[in-house]
Amino acid sequence: MTFSAVIVAAGAGVRAGAGGAKQWRRLAGKPVARWSVEAMIAAGASEIVVVIGEGQAAESEAALAGLPLWRAVPGGARRSQSVQAGLAALDAPDDRIVLIHDAARPLLRREHVRRLLAALERAPAAILALPLADTLKRDDGSGSIAATPPRAGLWRAQTPQAFRLGALRAARAAWPADEEPTDDAMVVERAGGAVALAPGDPLLFKLTYPEDFAMAEALAGQARTLRVGQGLDAHRFCEGDAVMLCGVRIPHTAGLEGHSDADAGLQALTDALLGAIGEGDIGDHFPPGDPQWAGADSGRFLEHAARLVTARGGRILNVDVTLVCERPRIKPHREAMRVRVAELLGLETEAVSVKATTMEGMGFTGRGEGLAAQAVAMVELPA
Repeated sequence: MTFSAVIVAAGAGVRAGAGGAKQWRRLAGKPVARWSVEAMIAAGASEIVVVIGEGQAAESEAALAGLPLWRAVPGGARRSQSVQAGLAALDAPDDRIVLIHDAARPLLRREHVRRLLAALERAPAAILALPLADTLKRDDGSGSIAATPPRAGLWRAQTPQAFRLGALRAARAAWPADEEPTDDAMVVERAGGAVALAPGDPLLFKLTYPEDFAMAEALAGQARTLRVGQGLDAHRFCEGDAVMLCGVRIPHTAGLEGHSDADAGLQALTDALLGAIGEGDIGDHFPPGDPQWAGADSGRFLEHAARLVTARGGRILNVDVTLVCERPRIKPHREAMRVRVAELLGLETEAVSVKATTMEGMGFTGRGEGLAAQAVAMVELPA
């Protein structure tokens, strides 16, 4: 189901303590706002508008670098103004579904979006919410309890909240200019629209105070999943004076036969990344019979696979390539290979391993008929 997303990231986050606006601080190694953008991408958003505060353009660009589908627009002094700016920036018809989310709730998962979209089938608006579990108290203004309200039927609203865009636009147009809504569902309620409840999640709490960051750090791992992919590639030797391996040209008494540059190391690694995200194999994306790939640099294939990981909201953690050949000798070129692979994937060199082994004279590599490469990649994806 196609949907657009507005992520509100324009606040100053004063209550969150020192360290700058909370949406650009790091949580488990990533900027807080990036968590939500990645989750929306993974859940299938067709466009994402990130509403930012004055002077935050550079921070947003740095925090969301490499992610597709998003664009930033300036917000207002109040949350409702920022939401309005985000809605105005959407290029969508009235029947489009839009999800409005606070960047300060970073532990968003695809499952949360699925719940909202399912609830939206029975109403023009839907929210994630949790039933109240604690006893409520009302004070008398002087520090004493005045009453204990019943908690039956009360819910804690969360974001994202989902709407049919036309219904939300109409409701906002009817909202009194001198009042400030505390959430977007309230606007639809006031206009007489039904709002469906979808099961919320305690993990989807809002970062408000300094201690919230410590809790989020402890929980962040539960919002991500690790995936492992493996790849295998082999090429025959042919006439030539050099081979390409892991992006490095190595002088040799033969070349490698292949439609592209026959870089077995990069091609095996490309398959490993595609396997980690369930995107088929290299032949699905770059058919060997297609003339446009004749002699192509395999680095292009690897960069394509890396972009697909990023488009899923993922992050490559580390890669490991094993080259199998009697000749050429790999060790003198190994560090250059690590550097080149790290450049192609945007990784630190320490996250790239390149090794070599022989088959002790056995098999086609042992007989010097060709060489092979095996690769493993670990990828972190939104759960």
